[in-house]
Parts: sequence; C-alpha cells; structure tokens
Amino acid sequence: MQKYHVTGMHCAACSARVEKAIWGVKGVRNCSVNLLTGIAAVEGTAADDAILAAVKSAGYGATREGSGTQKTAAFTDALTDKEAPLLFRRFLSSLVFLLLLLYLSMGHGMWGFPLPAFLADSPLAQGLLQLVLCVAVMLINSHFFVGGVKGLLHGAPNMDTLVSLGSLASFGYSVYALVAMATAETPHTYLHGLYFESAAMILALITLGKMLEARAKGKTTDALRSLLRLAPVTATVLRDGREERVHVGEVVCGDVFLVRPGESIPVDGLVTEGHSAVDESALTGESIPSEKSVGDTVSAATINTSGYLKCEATRVGEDTTISAIIRMVSDASATKAPIAKIADKVSGLFVPLVMTVAALVFVIWLLCGAGVAFALSRAVSVLVISCPCALGLATPVAIMVGSGKGAKNGILFKTAASLERAGKIEIVALDKTGTVTSGEPEVTDVLGDDSLLRLAYSLEKKSEHPLARAIVKKAEAEGVSLLPTDHFEAFPGGGLAATVDGESLCGGNESFVGQYATLGDDLLIRAKRLAQEGKTPMFFAKNGQAIGMIAVADRIKPDSAKAVAALKNMGIRVVMLTGDNRTTAEAIAKEVGIDEVTSEVRPDGKEAAVKDLQRYGRVAMVGDGINDAPSLVRADLGIAIGAGADVALDAADVVLASSRLSDVPAAIRLSMATLRNIKENLFWAFLYNVICIPIAAGAFVWAGLTLSPMLGALAMSLSSVCVVSNALRLNLSDIYSEKRDKKRKPTRRKEEKTMELTIKIKGMMCPHCEARVKKVLEDVEGVSEAVVSHERGTAVVKGETALSAETLTKVITDNGYTVSEVTKA
Repeated sequence: MQKYHVTGMHCAACSARVEKAIWGVKGVRNCSVNLLTGIAAVEGTAADDAILAAVKSAGYGATREGSGTQKTAAFTDALTDKEAPLLFRRFLSSLVFLLLLLYLSMGHGMWGFPLPAFLADSPLAQGLLQLVLCVAVMLINSHFFVGGVKGLLHGAPNMDTLVSLGSLASFGYSVYALVAMATAETPHTYLHGLYFESAAMILALITLGKMLEARAKGKTTDALRSLLRLAPVTATVLRDGREERVHVGEVVCGDVFLVRPGESIPVDGLVTEGHSAVDESALTGESIPSEKSVGDTVSAATINTSGYLKCEATRVGEDTTISAIIRMVSDASATKAPIAKIADKVSGLFVPLVMTVAALVFVIWLLCGAGVAFALSRAVSVLVISCPCALGLATPVAIMVGSGKGAKNGILFKTAASLERAGKIEIVALDKTGTVTSGEPEVTDVLGDDSLLRLAYSLEKKSEHPLARAIVKKAEAEGVSLLPTDHFEAFPGGGLAATVDGESLCGGNESFVGQYATLGDDLLIRAKRLAQEGKTPMFFAKNGQAIGMIAVADRIKPDSAKAVAALKNMGIRVVMLTGDNRTTAEAIAKEVGIDEVTSEVRPDGKEAAVKDLQRYGRVAMVGDGINDAPSLVRADLGIAIGAGADVALDAADVVLASSRLSDVPAAIRLSMATLRNIKENLFWAFLYNVICIPIAAGAFVWAGLTLSPMLGALAMSLSSVCVVSNALRLNLSDIYSEKRDKKRKPTRRKEEKTMELTIKIKGMMCPHCEARVKKVLEDVEGVSEAVVSHERGTAVVKGETALSAETLTKVITDNGYTVSEVTKA
C-alpha cells in the first residue's frame, strides 16, 4: 500500500472526487481517501507521477509519503491540528466586520440604534457601507469562493460551492437592490431589501462551525498523537568504550545502548546487563511494569522505571515495535470500512443534487407567485443548510477514535475493514500453545534411563518448537552436554528425526514415533495418565526401539478462562484447535471452559478446520505461531497474539500487543461500539438532510415553519460538530466491562450442496504453474478447493452447485494456459 497526502479537500464531495480520479489511473487495484486525515491509500502498479497528476487534474494537491522518519513525520503532520487556529483567526476577523454590519442593517433599521448624521440621513450611504463591510467578510473567507470555483471548473462541485453560491446569491441580489436604490425617488424603501448581512453571516457561521468541527476532529486523534509522542528522539550508546548521546536514527543493530531509571528505551533490544521493571503500558495497555533481566527483550518507547539496563540493539528505525504500531494505526486510518460505501455513493452525487433542488425551489416559488426576495431566500437556505460534511465524516471519525482507543489498549486493527468485521464474529477458534496457554512449557516428568534427557536434548536443540525449548531449558539447567547430531529433519505436527552420536533417533507424538518403534502398553498407559493431567507426553525411540518419554506441561494464562467465559456470554461459539494429543487438549479445554476441541491437527488441518467452521458463521482465528499463519489468512478475521512469530503477525488482521486472551472479547466489544457509533452518525447525517432541506425549501410554510439562510448556515455548521462529538463518546466506552454484553445466537448456515468439475489444462510445465492455477481457481467465488497437477495436466475443482465452467475456463486462459475439456463428476 502506498499513501499520498492530499491537500485542498473540504468535504465528502472532495474526497469522492479525489477517489474517483485515482480509480481512473491505469494499474490502480484499490483506493480509499480519508477526509479526516487527508490521506489517500492506493494499491496497485500505477506510477506515482500518474496518481499525482490525476489528483492535480481533479483540482487538489498531493505528495507521496516518504519512508522512515519522513513517513512518521508526515503522519504526525497529518494529525497536527493546523486548521482550528487558522479558522479561529478568520472567525474573529469576520466577527468584527459582521457586528458592524449587523449594527448598521438590523440595529439601526429594526431597533433604531443611533448612527452619525451623514449616515442616518442617507440610505444610499448606509447601503454602500453595508456593501464594503460585506466585501471585507467575503475577502477574509475567500477560500470558500476559491474552493467553490475550482470545484465547478473541474466538474466536481463541493461544500465550498454550496456556501459560496448561497453567499453570492444574497450578495448579488443586494447589489441589484443597491443599484435600484441609487436611481429611486424613495431610496429608504430599498434598505429592507438588502441582504448583505445574510451574505456575510453565512460565511461567518460556516467558519465558526468549521472551527468547532476542526477542534472536535483534533480530539479524535489525541490517542494517535500521544502514541507518536512516545517515539524517543535520542539514545545513549557505547562507542569505543565511551558513552555518546546520539539521535535515535543513528543507532544500528548491534549497538550497545544504556538506559537509566526514568528514561525511555530508544530501540528494540536484548538486555545484556542489569535488572529493572519496565513500564510497557504505552504499547500493551498493561499497567503493571514488566520485570526485565539478562536475556529478556525490551521495546522502544517503553520506560525504564527503576534499575540500570545495558542492552544490545536488535531492531531499529522502522523495524521497532513502536514503528510497527504507528504503521498499523496509520494504515487503518487510511483505509475505509465497508459500511462507508453507502455514504460514499451519496456524497458523490449530493452537491449537484442540492444545487438542482435549490434551482427548482427558486423557480417553483416564482411560479407560485412569490416575490424574488422570498424565492431567493428559500433557494439560498437550501444551499447553505445541506451538509455533505456530516456524511463524509460519519465513518472516518468513528474509525479514527475506535482505532486510537484500541491502540491505547494494545489492540491494533490493521484496516478499517478489520475493525468492522470484528464486531460481526460468530465463532472464535483458539490455538492452544501461546494463546490459551503461556507458550512457555516446562518439563515435568522424565520416564527413561539416565541417557534419555541427553539424547532428547541433542535432538531437540535445533528445533524452535515450544516443547523442544522446554527440554533444552531443562537439560541446560542440569548441565547436560550435547552429543554430535547429523541429518536433522523436522516433521511439522509430528516430531523430529536425526542421527545422534551415530545412532538413529526420533522424538515426537505417539502417532509419529509409533511409525519407527513399538510403544509398549505400560508406556502408553502412563502417557494417557499424564495427558489427563493436562501434560503433553513426548515419546523417544533409538534404532527402532522405544527408550522412554518426557512429559511437558504448559501453564494456562491467568485470563484465559475469563476470556472464554466472556466470549460464550456474548453468544460466540468457542473452539480450540491444537496439534496436541486429544486427552491433553481436552484436559486444558475443560479447565478454561472450552466445550469443543479439535486436536492432533497439522498446520494445514487447522486451515481446513477454520474453513469447515465458516459454514456455520463468521470465524475469527486467534494464534501466535508460524503454523497458525494459513488459518489466520483463511479466517474471516485473523487475530495474532503480539508475542508470536512475525509471520503470524503479518498474516493477521488484528494484533494483540499484550498477548492477553481477554483482549479478544475487548476487541469485539470495541468493534461493536464503533459500528454502533458509525450507524448513529450515518442515521443523523441522513436524517438531518432529509428533514432540514424540505424545511429550508419552504415545504412547511403553510404551518409557519421556515428557516432563514442565517439559521440554515448555523444548522449546517452544527451538524458536523454533532457527528464528530458523537464519535468522541467512544473514548468513554469500557471495552473490558461485560455489563453491556448481549448474548447473540450465532447464525447457523446451511451446508451448501457441492459439485466437482475436472478440467484438463495444457501449458502447465512445473510446480510454479501448478501453484498459480490453484491460486486463481481458489480465488473464484464459490470454489472451496482446487486440486491441480501439472504432471497429469488436470485441475479438480470443488465448490457450490452454481460453479460456472465458463468462468473457470476464463480465469485459466487469462493466465496463459489452455483448457481442452471440462467434465462434471
């Protein structure tokens, strides 16, 4: 995803225009423009110059986002509230001239306020002075006219167009009345026909509303700005044995840096000396400081609260945890939620529609016999009361506040779409190790002779599996020495095999080791007993003979049971997926309150299990390991535990920085609250325009209900403020409280009838061709599985009964292959 900073956008019509222009560039696959931050997120192969030229041709400015510190600085700049101070100065300047204008037009004319003799006796002089004061206000707020004219010239009228047309219509009619006054025998009769104060008041009130809106919008990004402020600026590093204070950008991997009590940790690193408690609340939301000692990892932007730490830099610049968090939040704010599509469609047509309605209102009132002044007043009211801004802001402000609140609590949504999907989840599938449990198992039982631990240590040393690390930790604690190991091989979901000290050795679960050796009844009975205690038995065999078993237990996380109970209380079906044996898995599941368990599954089995669950509802997969990545991608929502593998974090839609399972129901609650807020905002934005436009048009004159252009301008300004203020209420929601949880009944989807097609394909020459054909076929809607063989030249496609042979043939031929035959099984 490449991001561009767009300038000159003032309303939803502007962002819709920019988005349409970018979509028109060849090579753009996806695009979303955020009105709140002014960021355009673009995916595809389109050149930067082409995108920048398209935005410029639409009447707006754009610059490409840089990298590294430039990217962070640009994001910070986008969140900086520069608009509110500028609008405040404009409003104060406008107010000075507007008060003088109101005194002259209404104070003197309606209430008899005194005026100097030369003015009191000359209606024409009063009219000319009103003209001058009105022009002063118009010049101060000239940006409305510049933006409005630009929009018209580019065929994309916007909110500025509506405001400027309303003000100019009042001004133009007043100038006409002033000219008539100059030639009339009784000029004072024309004074009440001047609308200079309306022309000026419209601009001043809109400016006031935009100022209040800007200030409210500024508060929506408070959480994100506080996150950015955490990024440290300098670091104390050791160079040639001396301490040097350098800019954090100069720190490189391998540098040794020092952190004293009260200082922020500058980059991610590994503690090499010292002991301290580190406040990680900024990244994880966890208020209790985490103890750090030699061998532990530390993250940039966390605070050393007590001891002295010497660390080695492991991640710097954009690779640090804080940079990754900022990047995720930035990406989320740059994307759009699917729920925004309705407002986007309306926003693109809104302004031209309002201009048409205003013109019709003017003509209809004239045809009905009303005077020009009355007809013009109704048309101007329609122009200035219509509010595309409320529609445009309804979704992004809620997304911004929601993602910011999530970030403060260590819940990171990568996109606006993932924030929306989380609230619609019906089934949660949990990995066991590292998710339900701590992922730091310990050896509890060693059943074998004295050589077993040494052999197991030598075999498991090269493995990164948590169970292997437990054996390594146990052996190293007891000072066990390593034996030479060759021909090491790992079998995912099964175990390990190698030649240790010249002898064939294997270790793993029962089914794996059982292929190499006969496991005695006594060993299996003891293994079953250990499994019932929630321990994982690992069998070992040497030269085809069983030599013993080592049992490992993984501690259940303190909040796992509470998190599972919360999910079930919300009506969400909870399932545990694990490669562990069934007895151990069921023992752990029972302890945390999970009723459904799928055990002894390989990584591809987890993906298949998630796919099967999707027949019954929307599925969220929660995992932390490399073997969870396929299932995270397959699920409707992938949730990665923050302490997990990088590949799992990359595959997920949501990252839980604190690794707490209780953050899963919290993320769902936050999504539901955000969705509810968006719907409230959209409802208000639509309702406001549906009710106010007819009133402004004079549809209820018969009931004595009308709106002057000035009141219309005020209402229009306040409507956007209401939308933004409502979004700010999200900051008050307690996402860890179960008080507002409502139990839902998960939707049980009927199992689809399936069909199978066999396609004969020419042109597949290698496994790469096979993988490509498989991918394009499985991307077709309705296809559940495609089994492709380049050797046989076939693809067996399974899916819904509505599968189209023509569609499948087209996607294959579009990718350079030839279909010779399609047959139904």
